[in-house]
Amino acid sequence: MSQTQSQLALDLGQREAFGQEDFLVAPCNEEVVAWLDRWPDWPGRGLIIHGPAGCGKTHLAHVYQTIAGARVVQAQIIGQVDAYALSAHVVVEDVDSSIEELAFLHLYNSAVERGGSVLITSQVPPSSWQFGLPDLQSRLNALGLGAVGLPDDTLLAAVLVKLLADRQLKVGEEVVSYLLRHMERSFQAARDIVSALDDASLAVRREITVPLARQLLERHQDLERE
Repeated sequence: MSQTQSQLALDLGQREAFGQEDFLVAPCNEEVVAWLDRWPDWPGRGLIIHGPAGCGKTHLAHVYQTIAGARVVQAQIIGQVDAYALSAHVVVEDVDSSIEELAFLHLYNSAVERGGSVLITSQVPPSSWQFGLPDLQSRLNALGLGAVGLPDDTLLAAVLVKLLADRQLKVGEEVVSYLLRHMERSFQAARDIVSALDDASLAVRREITVPLARQLLERHQDLERE
């Protein structure tokens, strides 16, 4: 792998202070990173992160989970959770207007009463939520708010380079450039394509090339059309 491609990850920088390996800071996530740097000094003891699927919200939530010792709860099962059985710090993933409002309010209150904090993720901004409980709405309105965008070329290239290096896969710049032009622009897509490249290179016992990358991407697109 060339020095230019390897330098991408170095240019963005790692956030080892968060306890997460190779966390890369870029314009699409720097607003939320600034909020994480402020923890636990969050307004209302909470933070809402919103952004489209694949933008890295869950990764950022895991950073908070690591630094706070938080437990993760999926929003769709929040009514099945004993709030006081959780740690004081909680991640609530994938919130939307269908969440059980009373259970959500109870979980938030129980965390704050115990000196904890709550990080909430959602694909949509909280302004689009329509909650009927005034107490819940007022509490959410008081929380910190940060948006995450989809990765730009520099960040996505750095992520690809890191994922490839983790698997000890050596590729040329032309492969990374091809993937950037043709792949879905999300972190999950990067993980999926690198895993597929690893499997394919082992199966055919040859280096990863642009034709191999093209073949895998076309196969994936064909499966999506079925």
